[in-house]
Amino acid sequence: MRTTPTRIIAAVAALGLATGLSACTNANDLTTGSAKAKTQGYDVSSITKQEEIAALLPAGALGSDGALDIGAATDYAPAEFLDANGKPIGYDADLTQALGKVLGVDATMHSASFDSIIAKVGTEYDAGISSFSITNERMQNVDMIQYVQVGSQFNVAKGNPKGIDVSDHLNLCGKIVGVQTGTAQADAIEADSQACTAAGQDAIDVRSYDKQAEATAALAGSTLDATYSDSTVAGYAVETTDGAVETLGEVEDAAPQGVVLQKNSQIHIAIQAALQYLMDNGILTDILESWGVEDAALSNATLNPAVSE
Repeated sequence: MRTTPTRIIAAVAALGLATGLSACTNANDLTTGSAKAKTQGYDVSSITKQEEIAALLPAGALGSDGALDIGAATDYAPAEFLDANGKPIGYDADLTQALGKVLGVDATMHSASFDSIIAKVGTEYDAGISSFSITNERMQNVDMIQYVQVGSQFNVAKGNPKGIDVSDHLNLCGKIVGVQTGTAQADAIEADSQACTAAGQDAIDVRSYDKQAEATAALAGSTLDATYSDSTVAGYAVETTDGAVETLGEVEDAAPQGVVLQKNSQIHIAIQAALQYLMDNGILTDILESWGVEDAALSNATLNPAVSE
């Protein structure tokens, strides 16, 4: 999940969260061992303009080009990353195109550094769609419309041959768990390991990888007992390994992510209505399903929802 300006938990690998590296990820970087990046998502060509929703878009609200310009840090598979030709792909990229179809306008996702996007929404970009976690701090300065809910989740090898039980993290004492360096999950497992030793049990053997795809490959190859990552990343790992790994346990600490809009923007009613249309007609779920993360879908495009942070 992307929650901090420093992008401690933004992803840069095929299956992973960000480690603060500046280079963008593309599909050529995402194949490691058994984890192979998907490059084809949802076909939006069948989505048609909805006249009543399009009419909610004020004339001239999208600037002189009349196009919906979206800012995104395209380094976070499966939400937004680059294919071998440098084209943005992922479920947020598909969502961008779907919104354009509903509104009857061209839609373009522009690659940008994550830290820069919010400041440019309302000027350079009409909106930001880049796995932004909804926080009270952000909503003081921008409006946010929820569309997915993301947390943390474990993966194990298919069939859970090592009998891993994640109902209590103390069950992982003495186990080998893979994480991506610099992620929120890496910090969490390190804290769990300390809890193990404090309880007089063996520490968790935490194995850190530069790319989550490397951790997934190690899991599929039986080097690890489990991996711990963002829940959408965990679901994507199942998709990209043809089921060699599977998710285990419930999604933990789930929180909504949202489209970022300028405060009191002219277009928020149209964007909210378009998102709700995609939800009501199952299109958002289909988009997410094409990337193996359909469980993340929300059913209400709530503007500035109540959140704990």
